[in-house]
Order: sequence, then structure tokens, then C-alpha cells
Amino acid sequence: MPRTSHRVQSLPPYLFAEIERKVAARRAAGVDIISLGIGDPDMPTPPHVVTALQQAAADPATHQYPSNRGSAAFRQAVADYYRRRFGVSLDIETEIVPLLGAKEGVAHICAVLLDPGDVCLAADPGYPVYTTGPLLADAVAVHVPLRPELGFQPDLEALDDETLVRARMLFICYPNNPTGAVIDDDFFPRVVDFARRHDIVVVHDNAYADITFDGYVAPSFLETPGAKEVGVELFSLSKSYNMTGWRVGAIVGNPDVVDAYWRLKTNVDSGMFAAVQAAGAAALDGPQDCVRDMCEVYRRRRDLLIGALRRVGLHAESPRGTIYVWVPVPDGHTSGSFADLVLEQADVIISPGAAYGPSGEGYVRLGLTVPDERLEEAVQRIEERVKL
Repeated sequence: MPRTSHRVQSLPPYLFAEIERKVAARRAAGVDIISLGIGDPDMPTPPHVVTALQQAAADPATHQYPSNRGSAAFRQAVADYYRRRFGVSLDIETEIVPLLGAKEGVAHICAVLLDPGDVCLAADPGYPVYTTGPLLADAVAVHVPLRPELGFQPDLEALDDETLVRARMLFICYPNNPTGAVIDDDFFPRVVDFARRHDIVVVHDNAYADITFDGYVAPSFLETPGAKEVGVELFSLSKSYNMTGWRVGAIVGNPDVVDAYWRLKTNVDSGMFAAVQAAGAAALDGPQDCVRDMCEVYRRRRDLLIGALRRVGLHAESPRGTIYVWVPVPDGHTSGSFADLVLEQADVIISPGAAYGPSGEGYVRLGLTVPDERLEEAVQRIEERVKL
């Protein structure tokens, strides 16, 4: 067998690949499995976005190499969205570059900002690529616990001096995956101050800004005074417009970081298909009632799931954002043992919290991205079959 690099050998199995493997194995055995483990929207992309793609794909002008800088129309659509939605001004020439999805951004920003031995401060629990991205850059990921007593915010002032001297970047994400936590206090200004004092670049993973409930409106990190001086935001259309398979997003913010990111991309890919950029622009520029309608579906599903969990004796808080419910496991269980119990007794897949980092132990994550009738079936199975 050919020898692979140490950095690849150091990568743990990817969480969602393992979930897909479990689902496939059980289904191959004839078991009807309902997966609440992966946050992949079940609703279709809005029709006007699909139409924009079809029309653009039929235009031969889109069939050649695109620019890594992105089309002017797509960058303008991102800038217009940020101005309308957040009151943030972005220069389309220097502060926006398309991403092939936010996951690409999370992984590649590590190569942009980290040298071997540098430290990346990774929210814990958090998206697994917050820690594997630094590994691929030969850097060190340091888990920064999100503390339940702080509303699942990190206590940045508790970090030791040795870590801070080596730290070059910080990953945060709000509305938060996996906990569903939101920001409605002065956390972002405190992050800006922290980054300035320690010369750290903040990378805010802004994938769930439009998936909110109960009147909550999520801010952008870039709304914060001084944020653009110390950081960037990874913006994704995947969840807001049911476009996970389209792989479309953007890195926005600090022009020096955005330019460095562009220089990396010119060496690793050839840009985003121009027709996908046209579809992305149509999503951002077009009617937004599809987003509001989708949030209402998720709110209804959230309430259904929360009610069932409480009836079986689990303490489940109602999140005001994201497509996930983050639930403490019952006494006597680890996150893994409880996920296994639910799979064995109810044929329902849920994600063990420890897979998102050490601080995720003691929790499980359940997704809202299955059709209503399947979620209702999962709820019924949990209520009737799971014995705590």
C-alpha cells in the first residue's frame, strides 16, 4: 500500500461519513432507519434559483474557466445582501471572494493564516473541520470550551499566556452549530477587543444567520465596530436557501485576509462555475419569502421534537437558531452510549456530542432536516421505544 502523509494519517474519521456508513449498513440489513444526524436540508432549492442556474448553464459564456475573484454580479449580490441584512458595507473588489461552500473556507483559511506550530483556537464543541483544518496546515488546534453557563460562549480570558502567544486565529460560529446558541449580548465586541490585544484573526462561520425563530434576528460579526480590522466571515447559502449540494458561499471582511485567501485559491482550484454564481446571485437578490417559510417549517419541527424529548424525560431547551436541537443525555450515559441506545431501540440516528469536541460529551445533537412525517415517526419511536 502506498505511504500517505503524516497529516492525512493524523485525521480522525469524519463524523458525518461515519453516520452515513451506519445508516447504509442498517438499511442494507432491511432496517427502516430515520437519520437525525446530518444537517442536510430536505426541502428543495427555491424554483427561481433553479431557473437561474438552468438559464445560465445554457449560455456558452459560462462554460469556460471562471475567475477566482468571482463574477461581478455574484460579488455585488453578496455586498447588497450584507448591506440590506446587516447594515455592513463591503467593497466588491477587495472584500469578497466566492467559496465552494463554507467547508472549503474553514479548511483553506487555516493554510492562509497558520504556519507549522501555530495555534488555532477552535470552538469546542464545534464543526469538526475547525480542528482538522489546522492539522492539514501542520498547525495545532486548541479546543476552547463553549461554556453552558455562559450561553455556550467561550471564556477567552481563561486562555493561558503560552497558548495566546502562539495563537494566530480563532473560529467562532453563531447561531452555533451544534448547540443552537445565539448572540444577544456584547460577545462580539469582546471578541474584537480580544483579537486586537493578542494579534489574532477571527474567523466567524456564518452559516445559519437566516435560520432563526421566535423573533430573534442574528447579527453578523462584521456589524461590530472594528470587526473588519481583525477578522473575516465565512458566509454560506447552503442552509438559508437549501443549497447544500450547490457548494456556494463567500469569504468577506478584512481585505488583507481576503486577498491572501484569493492567492491561495488561484493555486488550488479554478473558481466557481459561473452558472452556480448566477444562481447564488438570484437567491440573494430574489424574493426572501422562501427563507421565512422554511424557518416556519423548522420552528414547527423544533417544537414537535422538543415536546417529545421532554415527554421521555430529557431536558431540552428550544434553540432560537440553526436546524439542530442540543440535548443533555440522561444520567448514566455518555453521548456515544445514548446515541447507540436510540439507534438500537428506535432505529433513529442522532449525533453524539463528543464527536464535536471534548466539551460536547454529555450531549447529543438532533437535526430537523427530515420531512415532517418522518420526523413525526422518529418522535413516536423515541417516545414508545426508548427506555431510559
